[in-house]
Amino acid sequence: MIELPTENDPRLQATYRSDRVWSGVTTSGDGRVFVSFPNADRPGIQVAELGPDGQHVPYPDAAWNSVREDHHPDGAFVQVNGLRIGPDGRLWIIDAGAPGIGRAAIPGGARLIVVNLTTDSVADIYDLGPAVRPRSYLDDLRFNGDQVYLTDAGEPGLVVLDLGSGELRRVLEDHPSTTDQRPLYADHRKARGPEGDEVLVHADQLEVSPDGGQLYYQPASGPMSRIGTRWLDDPSVTPGDLADQVEPWLDTPTTGGTAIDANGVIYLSDTNQRRVLAISPDREVETVVADPRLVWADAMWLDSAGDLWIPVPQLNRTAGFNGGVQAVEYPVWIYKMHVGAAPAPNDHL
Repeated sequence: MIELPTENDPRLQATYRSDRVWSGVTTSGDGRVFVSFPNADRPGIQVAELGPDGQHVPYPDAAWNSVREDHHPDGAFVQVNGLRIGPDGRLWIIDAGAPGIGRAAIPGGARLIVVNLTTDSVADIYDLGPAVRPRSYLDDLRFNGDQVYLTDAGEPGLVVLDLGSGELRRVLEDHPSTTDQRPLYADHRKARGPEGDEVLVHADQLEVSPDGGQLYYQPASGPMSRIGTRWLDDPSVTPGDLADQVEPWLDTPTTGGTAIDANGVIYLSDTNQRRVLAISPDREVETVVADPRLVWADAMWLDSAGDLWIPVPQLNRTAGFNGGVQAVEYPVWIYKMHVGAAPAPNDHL
């Protein structure tokens, strides 16, 4: 049995702390830092800007972050799973549209909410409702020109949004590449729900190659597949023909999050061994860092200074992944490590 790392790596810098589980981090070109909270431990703020002293300021305002028992989406988030600064310099927030994986989707809840960082106000809202299913949980997003790709972790499939036309399509529905078919592992233990059942997280991580030609994606438990974006972007391609273009790419471990650099290297967290891997375009795999503090490293972010931001939410210790037992050891942290690589310019600057 492979043992977990025991020594802290000095290259991994503790940067921000929180008394609630967070799932993502993103930074703007002028150094602003934003985080998302998926309500995995308790309700509260879902999107915050981190102040100079680490204080959590509700973003874009308190109203959007109001806690509603009925999860009504009018002017408030239902369940923010992730966020990122787009290539346009705005903050893109993905509202999963359901109060948890496996739970019923809230009508009108699945949205992309875009915030102008100059005015700190909502500039656009894209309704993703036509692409959701009864238990959809829209999970993450990436950009490729006018195309936005999203994963559905609740009901297997990908969603393609054309920003130019507004067209919304659901693709690779129930395809093996988008379906979780094996257990999630963290710290050499299977993730189990409150009733003791194995947790299923379908299409989750995704990255677009720097040239925009390939989409890499996977369920949280792996493996990773890829498909040419020209097939995804063409509405005339039939579901059968699209499925034929899927290529099994790499047998990846259970993964909390990914990032990609300008050279096409994918950074991928291995939740079972508390490490971050680097996967080259020709599928060579190296360990970037292994550290006992990396308890379920989640959605990572690569900034323009070449620093890899690594939120560590301890998701496997939350009740939803730990058999109903809440065992998170607070505070949770965001770490930062210099990797000396630039982000892919088609993703963000």
